[in-house]
Amino acid sequence: MRHAVRVFPSSRSTRSSGPARLVRVLCATAVTACALGLAAPSAHAADKIIIMVGGINKLIYLPPKLAENLGYFKEEGLDVELQSQPAGVDAENELLAGAVQAVVGYYDHSIDLQSKGKEVTSITQLLLVPGGMEMVRSDLADSVRSMADLKGKTLGVTGLGSSSSFLAQYLASRAGLKTSDYSMLPVGAGNTLIAAMKQKRVDVAWTTEPTTSILLASGAAKVLVDMSSVDGTRAALGGLYPASSVYVHRSWMNSHKAESQKLARAFVKTLKYIQTHSAEDIADKMPKDYYGGNKAIYVQALKASLAMYSPDGKMPAGGPEQVLKVMAGFNPNIKGKNIDLSKTYTNEFVDQIK
Repeated sequence: MRHAVRVFPSSRSTRSSGPARLVRVLCATAVTACALGLAAPSAHAADKIIIMVGGINKLIYLPPKLAENLGYFKEEGLDVELQSQPAGVDAENELLAGAVQAVVGYYDHSIDLQSKGKEVTSITQLLLVPGGMEMVRSDLADSVRSMADLKGKTLGVTGLGSSSSFLAQYLASRAGLKTSDYSMLPVGAGNTLIAAMKQKRVDVAWTTEPTTSILLASGAAKVLVDMSSVDGTRAALGGLYPASSVYVHRSWMNSHKAESQKLARAFVKTLKYIQTHSAEDIADKMPKDYYGGNKAIYVQALKASLAMYSPDGKMPAGGPEQVLKVMAGFNPNIKGKNIDLSKTYTNEFVDQIK
């Protein structure tokens, strides 16, 4: 906020000179300095940081809400507001529009955006793997046994241009299919995805916990490709695929080093909490409406997911290269482009956390 103090000279003051005029000038300067000094606290007060999450009740995006409920943002002196969109691509659009300062979404958006001339940088890595599954409707499980069987089928994704669509396209291409061999339908996540499955609007869908466990428990779907574990991800993709991360505009990061450091510290403390507490303890810190009406399934899903969280917030070695390889396999925006991976992530802030 700019504060200006204007001093209007009287006709008498404009004619005066010498010591009297000097005294008046010094007094005016003192008043201006005093006004600016009084304004300093508000000028330096912490600005609100809005973090958009690509589906805040998903376990792959658990850390931001857990960090808020544990009070870690406040401990860092941050005024953080969490907002949610059903898909990571929607959260990305909010960041590009300048409506939010940070996104908790998949790291692969940083690569995709650089290919479009936009620079965003991941400052803390939350997941080592995608943490989800391609699931097939149970009535099709006998005929659709792999991604190679998807010709003529409809794939459900959270949103077009979302990370789920990136992964679905890569898995299909790895199985020998072209993008023209199948169709994709955005169905969001959670209840809207479950409804799309039950209404047979999609044949296969990408989903994450706790939706995965709900579909399995109800018998509505079966696992086609499992990328909720390190071993499963390596089998499906040929290597790790670092997923959920905290990413910001690179320009914002460079002009807000202190805030970036505090955000990284709050998230790393949250990751350490996850590593040192039980699924029951963590579930107790989350809002009850995240349980989907069944806390037991939520805890079960959380137990199955604990291994996917990063222990330290650092980008795993070889991770960016693997993500680029996957995306270049089908994405015409990236194929043949010179992507500078060093600008898509940084360990600068997490490396300073003891």
